Amino acid sequence: MDIDSAVRTRRTLHAVAEAVLAGPQYRASGTIRLRTYPGGFATTAEPFLQVVGDELMAPGRRLPLRDTTWSALADAVGVTAGPPDGLYSDGSGVGPDDPLDADPQAAQWIAHCFGIADTALRRVGGDREPVLWPEHFDIGVTVDEVNYGVSAGDGYQPEPYAYVGPHTPRTGPFWNAPFGAARPGRDLGGADAITRFFEEGRRLAADG
Repeated sequence: MDIDSAVRTRRTLHAVAEAVLAGPQYRASGTIRLRTYPGGFATTAEPFLQVVGDELMAPGRRLPLRDTTWSALADAVGVTAGPPDGLYSDGSGVGPDDPLDADPQAAQWIAHCFGIADTALRRVGGDREPVLWPEHFDIGVTVDEVNYGVSAGDGYQPEPYAYVGPHTPRTGPFWNAPFGAARPGRDLGGADAITRFFEEGRRLAADG
């Protein structure tokens, strides 16, 4: 899987997450919170939609996330397209008529990263439910003023990465990112390794 395919796929999934899942869910149910789902991610309230790999799933429908747009996908599943209104200024940057192009292998990799992140976050977060946020397309929890999560990629790092972000900045070799600490997903391995990264971050954040 090359980096260009990974970035195109991430932008496509991010666009669908915010404009086809989170936006319609916010207008119908008042929440933008998404969740992991086997092989991808899903809404947490009506309308109930899922993305599995490189397909949008709706009752009786399986729609590929390529050679289409998020506005066309929304029309096909009967929801009003568009990101959540007035809640944030960032997002995927993908317009309603911009073409979508999800690579199956890259989509599976991102889904895998979110899945193992969900496991690790439940360990570090206790009873806190991990949330997949549509703004930055990352899944995370906050514990004692420290953010823990896994991003699908962004301007800082094009591919998935795990992060620890204390609300109060820390210094030292562990803290290698502008927002705290980050480790590429390819270097971390599975849920156990991500859990160890989170736990190390929690210990160092508590030490100040």
